[in-house]
Amino acid sequence: MDRLKQIEAFASVATRGSLSAAARAEGVTPAIIGRRIDALEARLGARLLLRTTRKLTLTFEGQAFLEDCQKLLNDLANAEAAVSLGGLKASGYLKVSAPAGFGRQHVAPLVGDFMQANPEVRVNLNLSDRLVDLINENIDCAIRIGELTDSSLISVRLGEMRRMVVASPAYLVEHGVPRVPGDLAKHNCLSLGQQRGWVFRHPETGGADTIKVGGVFECNDGAVLHEWALAGRGLAWRSLWEVGRDLKEGRLTSVLDAWQAPPMGIYAVFPQRRHLPLRVRLFIDLLKENYGRPSYWELR
Repeated sequence: MDRLKQIEAFASVATRGSLSAAARAEGVTPAIIGRRIDALEARLGARLLLRTTRKLTLTFEGQAFLEDCQKLLNDLANAEAAVSLGGLKASGYLKVSAPAGFGRQHVAPLVGDFMQANPEVRVNLNLSDRLVDLINENIDCAIRIGELTDSSLISVRLGEMRRMVVASPAYLVEHGVPRVPGDLAKHNCLSLGQQRGWVFRHPETGGADTIKVGGVFECNDGAVLHEWALAGRGLAWRSLWEVGRDLKEGRLTSVLDAWQAPPMGIYAVFPQRRHLPLRVRLFIDLLKENYGRPSYWELR
């Protein structure tokens, strides 16, 4: 029990930003929270938090440990909920947010499957590329891709996503196949305009490089770049979730595969709660089951 209280105190302080805020949430004094964290650090033999009179920051070890603690506490809450709910069916209102393109292709169809399996749940799917405020907009769960910046939210990794350089076979026959990222300077690259560039990882050193690309076509809509690549107008740097089926069926070919950037995580994020509603938990489980299968991306 003491270990659990220590972990809960650490996670609460890290997400709320102060000992006093964590103490208020639990109804104890800041001194008690401080002693629990001191005991946790002493037991682990590592400093998790750097505390001054004005600021509290996580150490590198603390940040890594926080992610594991949040998962542990979430799994525990889910286990308790599963027992207490027994055979109850999921019901109520579920509000989900996802990036527009990804959500249209890979969330909306699964929402349909979820509602068929859980007919007593009503779902509101919000597709938007802006970073939504889950708490103020009453969103139960948001799907996000890439680095997570808000440590006040609980996250569950659903799968991973790669980005790759693709082109139509006709384009590659006419213009040749790039062998190294430097060859892109000789090609027409379909870009999003004022972007930072295409990211590659060196196959031997593992170092990441960002290559600025250019061409005669630019567009701020990734779906249009996808269509232009299919039409043979140039090379595009697209995510597997968008081009997986085209690759499988031969409409597009990937190049520079040995230089592909590290995969990005696909996450479900939600506000920190003591008990995750059954409808949210079941929906996240459905996403994780699908996104975790490599074959899924080839069929959508």
